Amino acid sequence: MIQLKLFVGTLVLLVLCEYSISIEDKMRKTKKFNKNKSDGLPDHILEKILIKTMENELKINERPPENMEMTKQNPCQKKHCSAGRECKVNEIGVAECVCVSECPIETDDRRKVCSNYNETWGSDCEIYRMRCNCEEDSSKCQNPEFKHLHVEYYGACKQLPKCSDSEMSDFPRRMREWLYNIMQDLADREELGPHFTKMVKEAETNLTKRWSNAAVWKWCDLDGHPHDRAVSRHELFPIRAPLQYLEHCIAPFLNKCDTNNDHMVTLVEWGDCLEIPKDTLEEDCDYLRNELN
Repeated sequence: MIQLKLFVGTLVLLVLCEYSISIEDKMRKTKKFNKNKSDGLPDHILEKILIKTMENELKINERPPENMEMTKQNPCQKKHCSAGRECKVNEIGVAECVCVSECPIETDDRRKVCSNYNETWGSDCEIYRMRCNCEEDSSKCQNPEFKHLHVEYYGACKQLPKCSDSEMSDFPRRMREWLYNIMQDLADREELGPHFTKMVKEAETNLTKRWSNAAVWKWCDLDGHPHDRAVSRHELFPIRAPLQYLEHCIAPFLNKCDTNNDHMVTLVEWGDCLEIPKDTLEEDCDYLRNELN
């Protein structure tokens, strides 16, 4: 009998130490234990009660928190990867951008694109993937020069007319007017944020602001991710590719904007290219970022 009581006491001590039962629970169970003793329950019944209590404690402690799955987040959810890259979680659980492993097989000729090296590719995905591999010095890179590979225009490559000197000299004026007309049209359709809508209104009454405001707006619009106060040649794609067939001077014009040939166009270079005085350009890109967010 003494050994049985010692065994029961040891079980109680293990439960208390292993699972940190609160003082309140301890008092409740002690009262229950004492009450059972006063009721004259046999010792083997008391032993079963305590063993059952220990089993319940084990189940409670082994059960995962109900919200554990909800608190787990995919690290890639907030990771932005540029074209040609996709987010993968590495072996230590950190999200990182890696080159796209495969591009979808395209059978439609309309998906073909022409690169700035005058080569036809099956899709824009293939171009971006190749550029990524070359930027990473991967063995999959076919040409080191492809670090600067980008889409020149949609469709298979064709022999385009050469831009004459007279056409090139007049192109900055045409480009300025085109940018302003687009900006004004977006404002009329209420698709511009309040700050740039105000700039359109300002340009309507102040002609000296017409070209500079439109130039700043488009330059900020092109400065995508990352917002580094410079527009890469890749970021010029939205205004180059759609116009290439209609405006054969667009590509040489945009290439000329990169005066130091570093594949980046600053606001000053953009203004020089459009023949806009530097003192009329004011970088307002933060307003655009805030309005988009």
